[in-house]
Amino acid sequence: MTLNLGVLASGRGTNLLAILAAAAGGEIPARVRVVISDRAGAPALELARSRGIPAFFLDPGPAGKAAFESRVVSRLEEHGVDLVCLAGFMRVVGRTLLDRYAGRILNIHPSLLPAFPGLDAQRQAWEYGVKVAGCTVHFVDRGVDAGPIILQRAVTVSEGDTPETLGARILEEEHRAYPEAIRLFAEKRLVLEGRRVKVGEGERGT
Repeated sequence: MTLNLGVLASGRGTNLLAILAAAAGGEIPARVRVVISDRAGAPALELARSRGIPAFFLDPGPAGKAAFESRVVSRLEEHGVDLVCLAGFMRVVGRTLLDRYAGRILNIHPSLLPAFPGLDAQRQAWEYGVKVAGCTVHFVDRGVDAGPIILQRAVTVSEGDTPETLGARILEEEHRAYPEAIRLFAEKRLVLEGRRVKVGEGERGT
Protein backbone atom coordinates (compact mmCIF):
# COMPACT_ATOMS: atom_id res chain seq x y z
CA MET A 1 0.00 0.00 0.00
CA THR A 2 1.27 3.45 -0.94
CA LEU A 3 1.07 6.06 1.80
CA ASN A 4 -0.36 9.44 0.78
CA LEU A 5 1.65 12.32 2.25
CA GLY A 6 0.69 15.91 2.87
CA VAL A 7 3.66 18.21 3.43
CA LEU A 8 3.40 21.50 5.33
CA ALA A 9 6.32 23.83 4.62
CA SER A 10 7.19 27.47 5.19
CA GLY A 11 10.57 27.74 3.46
CA ARG A 12 12.95 26.32 0.90
CA GLY A 13 11.60 22.80 0.82
CA THR A 14 14.88 20.89 1.04
CA ASN A 15 13.33 18.15 3.18
CA LEU A 16 10.38 18.05 0.78
CA LEU A 17 12.88 17.46 -2.02
CA ALA A 18 14.52 14.65 -0.03
CA ILE A 19 11.12 13.01 0.51
CA LEU A 20 10.26 13.32 -3.19
CA ALA A 21 13.61 11.81 -4.19
CA ALA A 22 13.17 8.89 -1.79
CA ALA A 23 9.66 8.25 -3.11
CA ALA A 24 10.79 8.45 -6.74
CA GLY A 25 13.66 6.07 -6.03
CA GLY A 26 11.41 3.49 -4.39
CA GLU A 27 13.04 3.96 -1.00
CA ILE A 28 9.74 4.71 0.69
CA PRO A 29 6.27 3.34 -0.20
CA ALA A 30 4.77 6.82 -0.27
CA ARG A 31 3.88 9.71 -2.55
CA VAL A 32 3.41 13.40 -1.85
CA ARG A 33 -0.17 14.27 -2.74
CA VAL A 34 -0.28 17.92 -1.64
CA VAL A 35 1.98 20.68 -0.30
CA ILE A 36 0.62 23.51 1.83
CA SER A 37 2.40 26.64 3.04
CA ASP A 38 1.54 29.52 5.33
CA ARG A 39 3.83 31.78 3.27
CA ALA A 40 2.83 32.92 -0.22
CA GLY A 41 6.37 33.07 -1.53
CA ALA A 42 7.68 29.85 -0.01
CA PRO A 43 10.02 28.15 -2.53
CA ALA A 44 8.55 24.80 -1.44
CA LEU A 45 5.34 25.70 -3.29
CA GLU A 46 7.09 26.25 -6.61
CA LEU A 47 9.18 23.13 -6.02
CA ALA A 48 5.99 21.09 -5.71
CA ARG A 49 4.24 22.74 -8.66
CA SER A 50 7.25 22.15 -10.90
CA ARG A 51 6.73 18.43 -10.24
CA GLY A 52 3.00 18.48 -10.86
CA ILE A 53 2.05 18.28 -7.19
CA PRO A 54 -0.91 20.39 -6.03
CA ALA A 55 0.46 23.20 -3.87
CA PHE A 56 -1.47 25.84 -1.93
CA PHE A 57 -0.76 28.96 0.05
CA LEU A 58 -3.25 29.30 2.90
CA ASP A 59 -3.17 32.68 4.59
CA PRO A 60 -3.22 32.30 8.40
CA GLY A 61 -4.93 35.70 8.50
CA PRO A 62 -6.60 37.27 11.53
CA ALA A 63 -9.25 34.57 12.01
CA GLY A 64 -7.13 32.52 14.40
CA LYS A 65 -5.38 29.15 14.57
CA ALA A 66 -8.50 26.96 14.54
CA ALA A 67 -9.91 28.60 11.41
CA PHE A 68 -6.58 28.35 9.61
CA GLU A 69 -6.11 24.70 10.58
CA SER A 70 -9.66 23.86 9.50
CA ARG A 71 -8.72 25.03 6.00
CA VAL A 72 -5.51 23.00 6.16
CA VAL A 73 -7.45 19.89 7.18
CA SER A 74 -9.90 20.41 4.33
CA ARG A 75 -7.07 20.47 1.79
CA LEU A 76 -5.42 17.41 3.32
CA GLU A 77 -8.68 15.47 3.28
CA GLU A 78 -9.39 16.58 -0.28
CA HIS A 79 -6.16 14.87 -1.35
CA GLY A 80 -6.62 11.72 0.71
CA VAL A 81 -3.65 12.33 3.00
CA ASP A 82 -2.70 9.52 5.39
CA LEU A 83 0.37 11.12 7.02
CA VAL A 84 1.20 14.79 7.55
CA CYS A 85 4.88 15.76 7.37
CA LEU A 86 6.04 19.11 8.70
CA ALA A 87 9.08 20.21 6.72
CA GLY A 88 10.27 23.57 7.94
CA PHE A 89 6.72 24.55 8.89
CA MET A 90 7.14 27.54 11.17
CA ARG A 91 3.89 27.32 13.12
CA VAL A 92 3.01 25.44 16.30
CA VAL A 93 0.36 22.85 15.44
CA GLY A 94 -2.92 23.25 17.32
CA ARG A 95 -5.81 21.08 18.42
CA THR A 96 -7.77 21.18 15.14
CA LEU A 97 -5.01 19.55 13.12
CA LEU A 98 -3.85 17.29 15.94
CA ASP A 99 -7.33 15.93 16.57
CA ARG A 100 -7.93 15.10 12.92
CA TYR A 101 -4.52 13.48 12.37
CA ALA A 102 -3.76 12.14 15.84
CA GLY A 103 -0.61 10.01 15.74
CA ARG A 104 -0.16 10.84 12.05
CA ILE A 105 1.88 14.04 12.08
CA LEU A 106 5.68 13.97 11.91
CA ASN A 107 8.22 16.75 12.27
CA ILE A 108 11.96 17.02 11.83
CA HIS A 109 14.00 19.33 14.05
CA PRO A 110 17.70 20.25 13.66
CA SER A 111 18.83 19.28 17.15
CA LEU A 112 19.06 16.24 19.36
CA LEU A 113 15.85 16.84 21.28
CA PRO A 114 15.02 17.58 24.01
CA ALA A 115 18.05 19.88 23.69
CA PHE A 116 17.56 23.17 21.83
CA PRO A 117 13.89 23.19 20.82
CA GLY A 118 12.42 26.11 18.93
CA LEU A 119 14.00 28.43 16.40
CA ASP A 120 17.63 28.49 15.21
CA ALA A 121 18.55 25.26 16.95
CA GLN A 122 21.87 24.89 15.12
CA ARG A 123 23.07 28.26 16.39
CA GLN A 124 21.79 27.43 19.88
CA ALA A 125 23.87 24.25 19.89
CA TRP A 126 26.96 25.98 18.52
CA GLU A 127 26.75 28.83 21.01
CA TYR A 128 26.26 26.39 23.88
CA GLY A 129 29.47 24.64 22.88
CA VAL A 130 28.17 21.11 22.45
CA LYS A 131 30.50 18.52 20.95
CA VAL A 132 27.69 16.55 19.30
CA ALA A 133 24.64 18.01 17.56
CA GLY A 134 22.20 16.42 15.13
CA CYS A 135 18.56 16.09 14.13
CA THR A 136 15.41 14.42 15.43
CA VAL A 137 12.28 13.08 13.74
CA HIS A 138 9.37 12.98 16.16
CA PHE A 139 5.63 12.69 16.40
CA VAL A 140 3.93 16.05 16.86
CA ASP A 141 1.98 16.91 19.99
CA ARG A 142 0.80 20.22 21.44
CA GLY A 143 4.24 21.16 22.74
CA VAL A 144 7.04 22.87 20.84
CA ASP A 145 9.31 20.12 19.45
CA ALA A 146 8.14 17.97 22.37
CA GLY A 147 6.53 14.87 20.84
CA PRO A 148 7.77 11.27 21.14
CA ILE A 149 11.07 10.70 19.34
CA ILE A 150 11.14 8.30 16.39
CA LEU A 151 14.82 8.51 15.44
CA GLN A 152 17.85 10.75 15.76
CA ARG A 153 21.06 11.26 13.83
CA ALA A 154 24.21 12.68 15.44
CA VAL A 155 26.67 15.15 13.91
CA THR A 156 30.07 15.80 15.49
CA VAL A 157 30.86 19.49 16.02
CA SER A 158 34.37 20.32 14.82
CA GLU A 159 36.60 23.07 16.19
CA GLY A 160 36.33 25.10 12.99
CA ASP A 161 32.57 24.95 12.69
CA THR A 162 30.35 27.97 12.39
CA PRO A 163 26.58 27.84 12.88
CA GLU A 164 26.31 27.74 9.09
CA THR A 165 28.71 24.87 8.46
CA LEU A 166 27.24 22.90 11.33
CA GLY A 167 23.73 23.55 10.04
CA ALA A 168 24.69 22.33 6.57
CA ARG A 169 25.95 18.99 7.92
CA ILE A 170 22.88 18.59 10.11
CA LEU A 171 20.72 19.23 7.05
CA GLU A 172 22.42 16.37 5.21
CA GLU A 173 21.42 14.04 8.03
CA GLU A 174 17.87 15.42 8.00
CA HIS A 175 17.57 14.40 4.36
CA ARG A 176 18.43 10.81 5.31
CA ALA A 177 16.47 10.64 8.53
CA TYR A 178 13.09 11.95 7.39
CA PRO A 179 12.56 9.43 4.58
CA GLU A 180 13.66 6.65 6.94
CA ALA A 181 11.07 7.68 9.54
CA ILE A 182 8.36 7.83 6.86
CA ARG A 183 9.33 4.36 5.70
CA LEU A 184 9.05 2.99 9.23
CA PHE A 185 5.62 4.58 9.59
CA ALA A 186 4.47 3.23 6.23
CA GLU A 187 5.58 -0.26 7.20
CA LYS A 188 3.61 0.07 10.45
CA ARG A 189 6.74 -0.57 12.47
CA LEU A 190 6.38 2.33 14.91
CA VAL A 191 4.83 1.35 18.24
CA LEU A 192 4.12 4.17 20.67
CA GLU A 193 4.32 3.22 24.36
CA GLY A 194 3.94 6.36 26.46
CA ARG A 195 6.76 8.62 25.33
CA ARG A 196 8.77 5.76 23.87
CA VAL A 197 8.60 4.85 20.20
CA LYS A 198 9.65 1.27 19.57
CA VAL A 199 10.48 -0.11 16.13
CA GLY A 200 8.78 -3.44 15.51
CA GLU A 201 8.64 -5.91 12.66
CA GLY A 202 5.57 -4.35 11.07
CA GLU A 203 4.75 -5.25 7.47
CA ARG A 204 8.18 -5.49 5.86
CA GLY A 205 8.21 -7.65 2.82
CA THR A 206 4.42 -7.96 2.66
